[in-house]
Order: sequence, then structure tokens, then C-alpha cells
Amino acid sequence: MKKDIRHRAREGALQILYQWEIGGGGIDRAVDTFFRLQWPDADPPPDTLREFATGLACDTVGRLEESDVLIAETAERWRPERMAILDRLILRMAITEMLRDREAPAPVVINEALELARTFSTEASVKFINGMLDAVRKKLEAR
Repeated sequence: MKKDIRHRAREGALQILYQWEIGGGGIDRAVDTFFRLQWPDADPPPDTLREFATGLACDTVGRLEESDVLIAETAERWRPERMAILDRLILRMAITEMLRDREAPAPVVINEALELARTFSTEASVKFINGMLDAVRKKLEAR
């Protein structure tokens, strides 16, 4: 899968997770709504993009407890539910990728998370996410 497709898939997964978080419905419904009604291109997404985005969004929801524990342990005095929604979702997604695919280079996963933060959040968030994910990476490597 080309890098640009993976990046677009991560953008899609983030948008799916945002809809899931705000809308309160199930993740399957958020996936369906995104690809059926909110996909921005005239042409439907390639299957590889759709599969990667769907898998990442669903896995992120399935690993909420594990990722939120890592976030809470790493962010002193900041529970995940107190963080900005997009920052929290980007952290959860990146941590999920590091947990589910130990072969994925952590620097690549972190860089992709930073690109998402640059696109969807603020420069302050980019720095926060970078520090958080680097600390989580070190914890995971020590396991």
C-alpha cells in the first residue's frame, strides 16, 4: 500500500473516530456513514484504504482501555477524557498502531500522528502529541 494511501487511511480513521466520539453511535455505524456519506472524493476509496482505515478505527475502539491507561500513566495529572478530543483520538490511534503491529516502526507511526495533528489540531498539540508518543514508545519498548 502506498504511503499516501496509508496517510489518507489514517485521516479517514481519525474522522471515523471523531464521528464515533461525538455522535455516540457504534463504530460500525460511523465507518458506514463516513464511507457512504462523507467520503470527500468523487470516486470511492480504494479497498486497501477502506480496509486500513476501518481496521485502525475499530482496533482503536477495541483497545481504548489499554491505550487510555498508557495515556493516563504518561500524562501526569491529565486524564484522557480531559484532553482535546482530536488530540486524544490521535494519541489513541497511534498507540493502537504501536500495540497491534510491533513491526511498524514507532518513528513512522509517531510522524504520521504528528502530521494528523498538523492537519486537524494546533501546533501546541503537535508538540504535546510528540512528547506523549515518544514517552509511550519508550514504555512499550521496555516491556
